[in-house]
Amino acid sequence: MSTDSRMYPTGSGGPKSRPINGTFVEFGVVKKQRTRVTLAQINAGFTLLPALPGVKWRLVDAALIAVGGAVATANSVNIIGTRSGSAVQLLAVAVAALTQSALVRAGATNAVILADGASFTALDANTAVTVGKVGSTAATATHVDVILEFVADPVA
Repeated sequence: MSTDSRMYPTGSGGPKSRPINGTFVEFGVVKKQRTRVTLAQINAGFTLLPALPGVKWRLVDAALIAVGGAVATANSVNIIGTRSGSAVQLLAVAVAALTQSALVRAGATNAVILADGASFTALDANTAVTVGKVGSTAATATHVDVILEFVADPVA
């Protein structure tokens, strides 16, 4: 895919920061986002970082907090990205860890990341990062706060 120089100006310093499809993107800058997601949204699958042309998302860290009770009945709540055209589970948090108000950080007990740090390498360009459940419908808690630290990398 060729890039449009109006969207991705070139010159000294590489790609510039700018809005892309309504999202302000600062390439190479670590950002933190906390999103309160309802269980209905998790059960349906919810977009945390949108698919943007010329942008490859890369997680730096992630954490989840159950709000309004513990998450029950599902197997896990997962943060999902796309690498090499396939869905990858960047973080899989077992519901046993999602008790009310507990901060569950990537890599902690019951919060599995990909081998060799692959959860924290760049994803495919123009793909979203989402949150969803595995197994039965998630129940009991009212929300899950999803805290992401991430970087937008430009497509080379």
